[in-house]
Amino acid sequence: MGQAEQQKRARKVSLAMKRQRGHMRRIAAALLVFLLLCAAFMAGFFLRSQPALMDSLGFPALEGQSAANDSSSGKTTFDSVSMRVSDVENLLAEFSLDSVNLDEATVGVLGAMMASTDDPYAMYYDPDRYNSYIKETSERSYAGIGVVFSEYNGRAYAADVFEGSEAEARGVVPGDFVVGLDGDESHVWTMTEVVNFLSDHDGTSVVVSWMRPTSLDAETGLEYSTTLLCKEYVEENVSTELRENVGVIRLRQITANSTDLVRQAIEQLTAEGAAGFVLDLRSNPGGYLSQAVDLAGLLLRSGVVVEVQTNEGSSTKKVSGVTVTDAPVCVMVDEFTSAAAEVLAAALQDNQRATVVGQTSAGKGSVQVTRELTWGGAVRYTAAYYLTPLGHEISGVGVVPDIRVSANEGVDNQIIVAVDSVRSQLSS
Repeated sequence: MGQAEQQKRARKVSLAMKRQRGHMRRIAAALLVFLLLCAAFMAGFFLRSQPALMDSLGFPALEGQSAANDSSSGKTTFDSVSMRVSDVENLLAEFSLDSVNLDEATVGVLGAMMASTDDPYAMYYDPDRYNSYIKETSERSYAGIGVVFSEYNGRAYAADVFEGSEAEARGVVPGDFVVGLDGDESHVWTMTEVVNFLSDHDGTSVVVSWMRPTSLDAETGLEYSTTLLCKEYVEENVSTELRENVGVIRLRQITANSTDLVRQAIEQLTAEGAAGFVLDLRSNPGGYLSQAVDLAGLLLRSGVVVEVQTNEGSSTKKVSGVTVTDAPVCVMVDEFTSAAAEVLAAALQDNQRATVVGQTSAGKGSVQVTRELTWGGAVRYTAAYYLTPLGHEISGVGVVPDIRVSANEGVDNQIIVAVDSVRSQLSS
């Protein structure tokens, strides 16, 4: 083979190799374009499905996108709190860079859940608070500061202050709410928690922070603190006074033996010459419903005392039998008369057995139940409502007196009107 022919063949091989390299470059370029198109398509698809991300990147939502998202989200109906919380929990677990504090989240979610109801007494106890509540309830010794506590919308307040007590000397008056104990103002204090705390500190002094509102419904008011010694106070639950021919019976609380004590008081006053009676339920925070029914039975021959409504229906409590007296009766109530005491006053009023004198009562005609949860916390909620014999609501309304008389400092004009009311019935 000559040199000229070899050079010719070399040029052909070089040309073929150039053509092959050009072909490969075109294939690579085409493949790259294809991959870029695929990536752009996938990115667009992802972004279209993430409107929040597009918004954060500065891209406007595409027309019709909101409707499409609304349509797709409607495929699952999240008609319970647990489903909605679960959906958020799953989303955070999969995409969030931060973890959820289970205890804090539980307090926040369940606290908000209870607060969203129309039940002012609904609340969540975290495990620590509930364990403390259980411990103090089982071990308490009934020490106190000379105050009878009640509860309004889940907050503890002084319903009555004992005469001669240290609390009275420090200026505590009925209607003052407990804001904190020994500096702990981290949560709303319920009546049970306050009583338990004070009983657990028998023999020691505690700092009680108070708030004096203009009314029980007020959220703010004058705040002050007192340092009080917790000790056992002996105060008669039932006290009596004879005003000429009218016997006055003061009932501070409706306890397990209130019916027997009031029966004895009526019999004693009758023997002393009482022809009519005043039953003073002012500042009475209530107590045992069964005792309220039995107390009504002392004065009411027959009739409905109260209707109890639950989610399973309603039932009535009735009395019938022999009364301890048929003499005229007047019942005294004020804005601190609460719960079972309101039931008693309303029963005697609706059955036209007694005239009610004073101020509209607290309107706490409900029953609360505390249920323990599986993980150690607890929830409290209203399980029943009281209605008067004529079907009137007590919760949020109270017992409206037949004769309205405001309290007056210095002179107990309410009891004067009540005694005069009984005397007018005796003379008619």
